[in-house]
Amino acid sequence: MKGVFAYRKPVSVDQIKTAIEQLSFEERAELAAWLHGWKDDEWDEQMKRDVAAGKLDHVLHEVDEDIRAGKLREMA
Repeated sequence: MKGVFAYRKPVSVDQIKTAIEQLSFEERAELAAWLHGWKDDEWDEQMKRDVAAGKLDHVLHEVDEDIRAGKLREMA
């Protein structure tokens, strides 16, 4: 990416949003592609392991019961 900056202190989300708004269409597309390719973080990896091990089966069962009971509604 052109125009890469090195920050010495943490940058707020609002500052990042402002910087992104100043990017060209091509630069935003490049950033979006980079973010999309970002590897899952540790929490995501742990969730995948827990699902594979059946540790969340009880939660999925509860969701299925709520669906059958009509307790869910469309999100707006």
